Amino acid sequence: MGNALDKVRPSLPAIHGPLPGPRARAVIERDERVVSPSYTRSYPLVVQRGEGAMVDDVDGNRFLDFSAGIAVVATGHCHPRVVKAVQEQAARLIHMSGTDFYYEEMVALAEKLAAIAPGDVARRVSFGNSGTEAIEGAIKLARWATKRDKIVAFYGCFHGRTLGALSLTARKAVHRAGFGPLLPGVVHAPYPNCYRCPFGKKPGNCAVECVGFIENTLLKTVAPAEETAAIVVEPVQGEGGYIVPPRMFFDELARVARQNGILLIFDEVQSGMGRTGRMWAADHFGAVPDVLAVAKGIASGLPLGATVARAGLMTWPPGAHASTFGGNPVACAAALVTIALLEEQLIDNAARMGEYLMDRMREWPRRFAKVGEVRGLGLMIGIEMVRDRETREKAPELRDRLVQLAFERGLLVLGAGDNSVRLCPPLVITREQCAFALETLEECLTAVAT
Repeated sequence: MGNALDKVRPSLPAIHGPLPGPRARAVIERDERVVSPSYTRSYPLVVQRGEGAMVDDVDGNRFLDFSAGIAVVATGHCHPRVVKAVQEQAARLIHMSGTDFYYEEMVALAEKLAAIAPGDVARRVSFGNSGTEAIEGAIKLARWATKRDKIVAFYGCFHGRTLGALSLTARKAVHRAGFGPLLPGVVHAPYPNCYRCPFGKKPGNCAVECVGFIENTLLKTVAPAEETAAIVVEPVQGEGGYIVPPRMFFDELARVARQNGILLIFDEVQSGMGRTGRMWAADHFGAVPDVLAVAKGIASGLPLGATVARAGLMTWPPGAHASTFGGNPVACAAALVTIALLEEQLIDNAARMGEYLMDRMREWPRRFAKVGEVRGLGLMIGIEMVRDRETREKAPELRDRLVQLAFERGLLVLGAGDNSVRLCPPLVITREQCAFALETLEECLTAVAT
């Protein structure tokens, strides 16, 4: 079947002039006239093509993509096996709507997702087009299965922008401003962050405090345990800054959920599909959710989301939940090949390359005065920027400057949280490309500190 790394272009970035170039500027001017201003663009990149971990812009500049289309193209841009699967499926059947008819591609993908989901339990799968739709399905399923209406989520989380998912999201005011009233019954708890504990506790203790807040405050006041359907959590908080909680957090969450008949919903939209060096971030913690929300890396760039639940929960009747395009045959074909590539070697490569990056980056808080912490799992790594290491005062302007300087040098990274840089390259990334990224980021860190 070939080696998943065989056709990754080995070349590195090449910038030919000031950015953006003339063709990029022309496209951006057209965009400003007709595209929604709600889209966030961190820098003026106008992409023309991609291959592996590299993308070319319309002016012929070449960039190393350490954002993977926001953690989407797990197998790299235009992986030849994914492209082949898409072409063959499109020539055979593009659409037939699995909500009303049957086709094997949907069944095969559901079987695969049920088999690889955390825990050795029977699963059923409902398909959508995105991560936010996967969360919407999880919310509806939790309420239907438990006949309860309250839901607990966490501050700093991002679960999507459709109305139900937005009601869970608690990352930035701009996400929610002007869209109320949102879904009733949603309450929030602090998310454990050992670097800057929300309760001011010593490292590790914040996990107990966060779960204790749910158990002893929320479930006894605004979200009574007998009315709470689910706790929704990111195993590694994504938009919140790539924060990795301790295992104790998940052990305690599971205990509270089990004792009160509350479902655990894991949002693995950004952390799943091999990104952390295991198929799911939950696997690092021995955690088994009742419901799993999957998207982003599942289909190497094609729109697809999945709500994967314990079979005993997903017993709702025909018509209760569906999606016209969810589980589209072409997206399913891409997902099946994506999972095969991950299992063959890309998950292992993510673990190896992640460790290679962290071996050097662990020293950055000591070497660079403006780096507060480097954290992550596999190829999901966050760099927290601070004004002062002792006070840990956040430095969002330094983070933004670092992102811009990296772009000017041909490295694509994005921000996360208030003051962190996220590294989430394609899982086909090579050691040579990681070395380039490290050297470039160290140059940028030196520059922002001066």
